[in-house]
Amino acid sequence: MKVITALGLLVAAANAHYTFPGLIYNGKTEADWSFVRETTNKYSHGPVQDAVKAGDTVGFRVDSDLGHPGPLQFYMAKAPLGRHGRIYQDGPSFAGGQVTWPSAGKKEVSVQIPKCLPDGYYLLRVEHIALHSAGSVGGAQFYIGCAQLHVTGGTGTVTPSGVSFPGAYKATDPGILFQLYWPVPTSYTNPGPRPMTC
Repeated sequence: MKVITALGLLVAAANAHYTFPGLIYNGKTEADWSFVRETTNKYSHGPVQDAVKAGDTVGFRVDSDLGHPGPLQFYMAKAPLGRHGRIYQDGPSFAGGQVTWPSAGKKEVSVQIPKCLPDGYYLLRVEHIALHSAGSVGGAQFYIGCAQLHVTGGTGTVTPSGVSFPGAYKATDPGILFQLYWPVPTSYTNPGPRPMTC
């Protein structure tokens, strides 16, 4: 009798796990995972419990590669309502009449999680701004991804702050409205706040 009861509790516990795969908009339910980011518990329905340590390196795999010229940036925000602070940005080099970006052609991109963060849940945003058509308003293209992380082992001395997404940028901001080709630029200003420092 005890074995049956224990087995019954295990089945009930497994059935109690869940995910949120379908978006409902104005009463219409969309196909699972079509508008919701797939989670690692898609099949198991178990809870998400992964954590990273402050100071560790976390990255994203790029589907194909970063084929357009432009800056790579990473932001973090304290969940659930924190503002996003930039934790990394790259910028171009200007030599021989060429503008080159350190992230060009990369198939993986990564960033070190700041050691000074307070422990807790965060959103990590990777962003690549393609500038090949950015010479006119609305021409810049944004490629983004977000991950939820539980950060542990931080010193707790600095919390990311700065901007909220959406709404952080305007189409006319320097670094978004940008003439990449002619005349060949000699400087570039990344849009958004200054990167945070520990």
